[in-house]
Amino acid sequence: MKVPTPQYRCPLGRLQPDIQDVDAIKQRGWRDQHILVVNADDERLDWMERELVRQIGERLYGAGGRHHG
Repeated sequence: MKVPTPQYRCPLGRLQPDIQDVDAIKQRGWRDQHILVVNADDERLDWMERELVRQIGERLYGAGGRHHG
């Protein structure tokens, strides 16, 4: 008679972070607090929208992100 061996549960398993859906967090932030998080290279945006996001970011936070040279 075969008795199934119980699987050992590592005590460190509970310390692993839960995987979160980043887009869902961004969506909730926009809906609840009107905070918009946008990657300037997001493929869902067309060229003009990406350029607008880049210009807004540079105006608010200064030039950066892209290193030339």
